[in-house]
Amino acid sequence: MSPAAAVAATETLRVDLASSTGQFRGGATGMLYGLGDAGVPSKDLIAGMRLRSISQKAPDGDQHPNGDALKLADEFFATGGSEMHIYAQDAYSKWPYEELGIDDYAARLRPQLEKVAQRPDRDKFVWTIFNEPDGIWYSDWANKKQKFFADWTRIYRLVKSVLPNARIAGIGETRYRADHLREFLTYAKANNVLPELTSWHELGPDSLANYRRNYAEYREMEKQLGVSPREIVINEYTNRRDTSVPGQMVQWITMLEDTKVDGHMAFWSMAGNLSDHAVRSDRANGGWWLTKWYGDLAGSSANEVNTVKVTPPQPNVRDTLQGLATLNRGAAKATVLLGGTANDVNVALTGIDRKVFGDQVDVRISKAGWSGYEGDAGQPPVVAASRIRVANGSATVKVPGGDQLAAYQVIVTPAAGAAPVANAPWQASYEAENGTVENAQVYVQDDGSGSWDMAMRYTTSGRKDVGSMNRPDSRVTVNVTVPRTGTYKLGVLYGTNAFVGQSALYVDDAHVRNLTLPATLSWTYRGRYDTPVQLAAGTHRISLRTSGPGGYLGGSADITLDRVDLTEVTGPERTVYPLSDARGSGRGAMLRAGESVTTYVSAAEDGYYRLDTAFTATGRSTLGLTLSGRRVTGADQTATCAGAWNGSTTVHLKAGITEVELSNEGRTPLAAGTLTLTRDASADRNAVRVEAEAGRLAGGAAIASSTWASGGSYVGYVGNNGTLTIPRSGAPGQYNLTVAYAQADKNTGHPYNTDIINRTLVATETGGKSTATPYRHNYTWDGFWLETSPIDLVTRDGSVTFGNPAAWGPNVDWVQFAPLVVANRVTRR
Repeated sequence: MSPAAAVAATETLRVDLASSTGQFRGGATGMLYGLGDAGVPSKDLIAGMRLRSISQKAPDGDQHPNGDALKLADEFFATGGSEMHIYAQDAYSKWPYEELGIDDYAARLRPQLEKVAQRPDRDKFVWTIFNEPDGIWYSDWANKKQKFFADWTRIYRLVKSVLPNARIAGIGETRYRADHLREFLTYAKANNVLPELTSWHELGPDSLANYRRNYAEYREMEKQLGVSPREIVINEYTNRRDTSVPGQMVQWITMLEDTKVDGHMAFWSMAGNLSDHAVRSDRANGGWWLTKWYGDLAGSSANEVNTVKVTPPQPNVRDTLQGLATLNRGAAKATVLLGGTANDVNVALTGIDRKVFGDQVDVRISKAGWSGYEGDAGQPPVVAASRIRVANGSATVKVPGGDQLAAYQVIVTPAAGAAPVANAPWQASYEAENGTVENAQVYVQDDGSGSWDMAMRYTTSGRKDVGSMNRPDSRVTVNVTVPRTGTYKLGVLYGTNAFVGQSALYVDDAHVRNLTLPATLSWTYRGRYDTPVQLAAGTHRISLRTSGPGGYLGGSADITLDRVDLTEVTGPERTVYPLSDARGSGRGAMLRAGESVTTYVSAAEDGYYRLDTAFTATGRSTLGLTLSGRRVTGADQTATCAGAWNGSTTVHLKAGITEVELSNEGRTPLAAGTLTLTRDASADRNAVRVEAEAGRLAGGAAIASSTWASGGSYVGYVGNNGTLTIPRSGAPGQYNLTVAYAQADKNTGHPYNTDIINRTLVATETGGKSTATPYRHNYTWDGFWLETSPIDLVTRDGSVTFGNPAAWGPNVDWVQFAPLVVANRVTRR
């Protein structure tokens, strides 16, 4: 699979807007252990995905160090989640679970039930009382099924005795086993212990081909047995190679939404990264944007959204073009999500209702490419746009191909105003293995066989990478051709084995700079590092080497290289968000008093951005701003009379995704048009940064040296009485706190999950309050990530002390305080 794959032909995806397949469900993008601790990942990322249900650890369970369902429930439900599934057997510490007898399990389960029973929202919890029983405790089905039936009955009745309205899912086997399900349902019906939800796992390379057949067979089985239709949850699905990859995930999402079931992505890597869709705690990769698009399909509560019939060229064939589509009549919008092919695609639309769309439609096509697992991806660009005439209820939309790893969003609306235009910058990708590889080795990471081994590997662009870059003269050189003289963003997809990497960047044999590459989980768990390069129009040689002008970079240069991306940069980072696409309580972007719209903006770096809002008032109106659930003071935009207005607010944003809510705080309606985000680096002077070693240390906190720390030093042993105090001066108010930190705490022993541990740092203002922030595991103790979080300061000169009275915090390189708002104005248009 490669974004640079040759285009062999044009495929056709047929979409019949007149043929409804039912109400949109939106449950396909749940996950197992997608959440780690409160704040990891951020609420913005969770809310952006619009998750319906997830599966998490048993309360106080020992299976993993985090992911506790009860500790995460409040945050999950607050972001819009409907159901929290509890893996009750995860009370056990080992995998496979220790087999200590059903009495022992019942004794471990009862406290879980009693804790949930104390909650007013207890009916939002679903109980997975057995996980993969065909592989654990009852694998000898022929001889142990009667014991399983008896144990199921006992545990089922225990749950109902404590929580009479509890919903139970089962039987949750490793794969779809028709014979087991038939025997189980027959027994469960006869003994009044049927689960409310039927569950099984789809984890094999053949699941994309077989799932719909399994689903149809199961539904027929229910009819034959006289069992009323159960809700279905595929509570573990995907292969390891699929998560984070838009072109792969769209195939899974399509088949689950087609059958109106919920699905939970498997836990292949670590808890708290949304099953490989979250970069660090706050950022999104390309796969996250696909899940966000899927969540967007739900529209607003004011309108019913239905899925419609989609016919791909090869139904139920793995790694081929697949797609789903919805029609939102109330919003006059049709949306198609598609991917899985490197070919160009014609989306053949039929059944276009003239009363809804008119005689012409505006079409926007956005592309979510694969950016790696730890590769930050901004708002997907519009790669094609046009105004198309509708003939006899039909129209054809041409989707550009060339990237099998990508997914595409096609939005169709009635023609209005100026015709839409594409905004994607020039971009090209180059596979490392196709370049000149010297004193290194090309590795095949996917042989295309479709085997279990291949499916369980992490994705590699082009199926190959370059590794063994462990000699002073190791290098990879690619030839690139750019259309214009100017600045280009060079994106390097790479892997390290949990250490900070280095690579010497050369252009046309001239040294540009040495790249410092943040650590990644493993050689094939790709990150992406972006750096600017100046290129003249024409062809150039870009080389990544293990030696620079100062000599061999050493072991840190022993990285893997997957792909190099080049993207033209035409000015400061700038993104336009049409608020007609936003989620909101209003009708489209028309907001009555008290209504709001919510969108999710992406910032490439921690710093100041200008938020420009175009809106139209019908009278005196005020537009309020809320960032990540934090009502921003000093950012209201007030229109003093009817007319068109522009509001501009300069705010400090964290790198990654921020939920932006614009609310009508006045009494008269207003129409919100667009939100434009523009980087304002000049405003960064408002932030105050202090090196940690310049602070006052106490309680055992100590200065340590590191090549990767700013100034060569950082402060460690913060927490457990060790503290770091930073003096400050400035006005009280809303601030963002940025900490450059490192921490690689984890448990060991699980056969395939990385049991990372997140650490917490508590910032206490003298004369003010304490604010706790989680810091996600970042693979290494001396390679530093930035984490930005809100902090409200109430004094002018109260110092801030960092520590943790109950546990260790992360190592700290530097801290920064940035006023949240530094400029705000409103003008007539």
